[in-house]
Amino acid sequence: MRFDTRAVHEGEEPDFAKSGDVVMPIHLSSTFARKDVAKPTAGYEYSRTGNPTRDALERKLASLEGAKHALAFSSGLAAETTLALALLNKGDHIVAFDDLYGGTRRLFDKVLSRFGISVSYVDARDIARVAGAMRPETRMVWLETPTNPLLRLCDIRAIAGIARKRGALTVVDNTFASPFFQQPLALGADIALHSTTKYINGHSDSVGGCVMLNDARVHEKLRFHQNAVGAILSPFDSFLVARGAKTLALRMRKHEENALAIARFLEGHRKVRAVHYPGLSSHPQHALAKRQMSGFSGMLSFELSGLKEAKAFLSKVRVFALAESLGGVESLIEHPALMTHASVPESERKKLGISVGLVRISAGIEHADDLLADLERALR
Repeated sequence: MRFDTRAVHEGEEPDFAKSGDVVMPIHLSSTFARKDVAKPTAGYEYSRTGNPTRDALERKLASLEGAKHALAFSSGLAAETTLALALLNKGDHIVAFDDLYGGTRRLFDKVLSRFGISVSYVDARDIARVAGAMRPETRMVWLETPTNPLLRLCDIRAIAGIARKRGALTVVDNTFASPFFQQPLALGADIALHSTTKYINGHSDSVGGCVMLNDARVHEKLRFHQNAVGAILSPFDSFLVARGAKTLALRMRKHEENALAIARFLEGHRKVRAVHYPGLSSHPQHALAKRQMSGFSGMLSFELSGLKEAKAFLSKVRVFALAESLGGVESLIEHPALMTHASVPESERKKLGISVGLVRISAGIEHADDLLADLERALR
């Protein structure tokens, strides 16, 4: 079946032996009764360990990512933390793309470091730098592509090949692209993860995360820690994410259409110094984007001349909501240095190129003309 069809039906086949629900039920029960003291009913005993609604969502998520297994968590960072706890030990080392979501860097630098796990940040656009940063104790290569907030890309296939030869796992945060536009596992990555809060749910009304993979042994480790740590996605949030995922293909096409229109408009505006969007032919990695993505998604960022100009611009937008997060049906706009990446030290932001004039956009699904008119008015 095609992606669009699987997004609607996977994990939600009607159970004609019971009610024949067309829509997946929300199983709110925290515990499940059994007739046999030694055998849980249908394999369920306690909702942290397993819940029918979450299980159905995990089937859908695995299908969308082209994976054999998926696990749903209470947030993207909960997914990342559980992944690290399950697969890393004291003394292990991570090689990570330097342009990462600020919350991920905070997790690495402020939390994992306390448990003896070290991280080397490199510009993963340069494959040689990734290879050069590998150590005997490197157990994981952590990538975002496209990155947050500068929309930089790295070659998943090439880097996964390097990591595999060194005995390390390749993890790709696929949140910006979504499973619709990019399939990291098919490119050689071992694990794909998402903040389901973003595109997969798509309606800004649920916080969650997920991990998808093919290796059964690694899946068992992660599933054990999902239960042992307990940062599971609730039944109601599982329902919301599954409902949102049904329209993922439709939404992603519109997100991309609007983002490209915005990027082209901004690229031609005299007050805009630079636009970062992989769908533009001017993007330095446009060819790589076309090779490993089936589309360019709905995220972009652009540069104004300074902090004063950025603040003035952001105070004038009306259709765009000035808010963190991304991937919802509504268009969002934010200032990375003061909002999503404020936890990254200023010196590091400057090194990465996250200037005080940088503005990030999550293009929603509104009419493009209204979005362009709002930007034009705010830039005037």
